[in-house]
Amino acid sequence: MDEARDRGAWSAAVLLSLISGGIGVVSMDAFRGQWAADRTAALQLAGIAEACVLAASIVLGAVTHAIARTLGGTGRFSPTASLFIVVFWVTDLPRMAIAAWLPTGATFVQAATWTTWGFGYVLAVLLIRGQHHLPTRKSAAAVSVQMLAALALLKLGPVR
Repeated sequence: MDEARDRGAWSAAVLLSLISGGIGVVSMDAFRGQWAADRTAALQLAGIAEACVLAASIVLGAVTHAIARTLGGTGRFSPTASLFIVVFWVTDLPRMAIAAWLPTGATFVQAATWTTWGFGYVLAVLLIRGQHHLPTRKSAAAVSVQMLAALALLKLGPVR
């Protein structure tokens, strides 16, 4: 089990970041309007947005690792950061898929947003607790900063 815990999941983290970024970009009205006007420019903007989502995901994973280490954790960078990204995007994909088809103000979308955010938070706390051998309250503190930042950066738009 320790060997599995010491392996990074970068390919999955990058793939999920790109898929999630793609769904997020395509579901935006601004992208659809740009696509109707100029497809080349729309694809260039989508590529830039994809790169930004990937970079933001890596930064969020790295900061989560740094906070956990500051709180006394002993985990390694690669597995912590990559698995945090995987957990974050896997739990957010259902919300993004729903929000791509329904208006973001719909009650069902709001319920999905808060449910997936809460589920992602719990899984991330368990991940940090296991990766860094921290007590649950310290793991929750490490993850809280990042989940609030992620909520503000990526999900605050559709949340009422």
